[in-house]
Amino acid sequence: MTYKDGAKDGKHYWLTPPELYEKLDREFHFDFDPCPYPKPQNFDGLEAEWGNINYVNPPFAAVVGKDGKKKGPTAWAKKALEEFEKGKKVVFLYPINKWIHMMIEAGAEIRNLKDVRWHSTEDGMPGTGTGNWVACFILDPETAKQNKAVDEWRKHRREMQGKPRDEKFEAFLEQERKEVDELIQSWEKNNDK
Repeated sequence: MTYKDGAKDGKHYWLTPPELYEKLDREFHFDFDPCPYPKPQNFDGLEAEWGNINYVNPPFAAVVGKDGKKKGPTAWAKKALEEFEKGKKVVFLYPINKWIHMMIEAGAEIRNLKDVRWHSTEDGMPGTGTGNWVACFILDPETAKQNKAVDEWRKHRREMQGKPRDEKFEAFLEQERKEVDELIQSWEKNNDK
């Protein structure tokens, strides 16, 4: 795929910084990149069968495929979901607004409200929608605390993978399991209301 008009600075591709790729590869051990550079002739990552553990740094703007049609981020997201549904791991990079990261880092619960048909202020009638799905960010201190505890536990588990286990470590894991179980029970109780 190539950019239809090209970027204003004449560059058509932006590559992942090597140190970022290496960091992610150490964690995930990628075996396929559907957006390689340089791209092999006649290769289309949207048509190819992906590997078991995929690194996806797709074009950040719509590109023109072999069929002459524009294919943008939605096409890549759909393909990533197809491959995920086949049981494959997908690490998908895509720039989003900083404020979204801020909400995620704060522990916001995110709900998809789909394409909301906002009502006009003039007559109160619903519009046609924006064509974009609307995210609902919920900042709940109790949920954020629970999510942070689970995230810390997951991080610690990743750090301990492959390290020898001793009695002290096993006791730590058992305590962590109990705390996570309590958090899950509390979360389920709060969300059943």
